[in-house]
Amino acid sequence: MKTLIIDDSSAMRRIISRTMKSIGFEIVEAGDGRAGLELLAEHNQDIEVILVDWNMPVMNGLQFVERVRANEATKHHKLVMVTTETESVRMARALLAGVDEFMMKPFTHDILVEKLQLIGVQSPMQEPT
Repeated sequence: MKTLIIDDSSAMRRIISRTMKSIGFEIVEAGDGRAGLELLAEHNQDIEVILVDWNMPVMNGLQFVERVRANEATKHHKLVMVTTETESVRMARALLAGVDEFMMKPFTHDILVEKLQLIGVQSPMQEPT
């Protein structure tokens, strides 16, 4: 299975990618929400989870989430907002838009794995329970 990582920081994409690869996911990466939508359309059936940054140029993470949730073909995807945003009003807004979970930057490998488990995403390397 694949994960779609959307972040305008190549360093952050590399960090997330390393963790996701270590637990068995293939990676698809985009630098903004619009490019993320294009990749999602191309890889829709293979994407297990999407990790998306909030603050990006062209199309931000919240706009991306709203577009994904409004599309019948993509609304089923698990979405994790990876962000520095901790303001409760903004977090509530993202939850209303359809985010499944938040992960605050900076984070550790264990936190990322825990967030995936919380939303029911099983690593391809895990044995089914």
